[in-house]
Amino acid sequence: MSLKKIRVLIVEDSFLMRKVIGDAINADPALEVIYKAKNGREGLQKILELKPDIVTLDINLPLLNGIAVLKEVMKKQPTKVIMLSAYTKEGTNDTMKALELGAIDFIAKPSGEISLDIYKLKDEIVSKIKLAGKIELDKFMSVVSSGIVAPSAKEKVFAVKKLVIIGASTGGPKVVLDIMKNIPGTDKAAFIIVQHMPVGFTTTFAERISWESKIKAKEAEDNEFICAGKAYVAPAGHHLIVEKYGEHLKARLTQDPQVNFVRPSIDVTMSSAAQACGENIIGIILTGMGKDGMEGTKSIKEKGGTIIIQNEESSVVWGMPKAVYEAGLADKVLSPQQIVQEIAKAI
Repeated sequence: MSLKKIRVLIVEDSFLMRKVIGDAINADPALEVIYKAKNGREGLQKILELKPDIVTLDINLPLLNGIAVLKEVMKKQPTKVIMLSAYTKEGTNDTMKALELGAIDFIAKPSGEISLDIYKLKDEIVSKIKLAGKIELDKFMSVVSSGIVAPSAKEKVFAVKKLVIIGASTGGPKVVLDIMKNIPGTDKAAFIIVQHMPVGFTTTFAERISWESKIKAKEAEDNEFICAGKAYVAPAGHHLIVEKYGEHLKARLTQDPQVNFVRPSIDVTMSSAAQACGENIIGIILTGMGKDGMEGTKSIKEKGGTIIIQNEESSVVWGMPKAVYEAGLADKVLSPQQIVQEIAKAI
């Protein structure tokens, strides 16, 4: 008895991109392309008509752009969507917006809208489609539509008394943003966010956090002081190391080898912070695939810090939190709303 294939619909205006993406999908026995749409209007019509399991959706499309298509799909017929985006300022902004609207994940085109080297991403395209195929849509949509409300406070900047480190991967941008925009302003705590993302996207991610939250956020720079009342996003392609500098903390960036197949690695940041801050750390592991963060949370626990993980019910992929849970390192297993409440109490 053959297993049911994952049905994929491609929405892409470039013939070359449609062909390469389609060939990569059809080459895998677990996947099949059911339709290739050339513009946004046709894509929306065929998504609603054919009800695919997964959609790969380009952001820049004729007649109806990808964001407009995504909005209509999520309103009329929620579907698992993976966005394709160029490494441009506009492209990264639109990608963050798409993740907020309900896209499950995104793939960054390596060299602009018409990426002649798109073939390099064949493995990533296939693996992300397969991962999306395992995600329960109803649970994912409940995560996307959840809202969080928290009190406000005036922002001040003082020396760091508490360091909150948030690590996330697949499904993380939306959850990180929801948490950060509902944390009250603080003059005691600083935040470090390690979100697995391609180069070019962490700057925009930090900007969006800053726009929508009471905590001013930025992409971390090498050798800068870490200040209370601010959040620092680890730049894609760099590990973020926390160092003690007298009574203060500094961020150091390195391009040392990948850890857990990623850079930045949550393990690297958390382990270094444990040495620098001791018990004054809250380590938070959110949705994501793999086990990055497990060794880091162990280091924090050994120094007397607190570990919180996202619960399975609200996680898009309960991989990284599960690894911490099964290692017996989690002090609390919470929903994003409850994580906000715990942070607010601690800071």
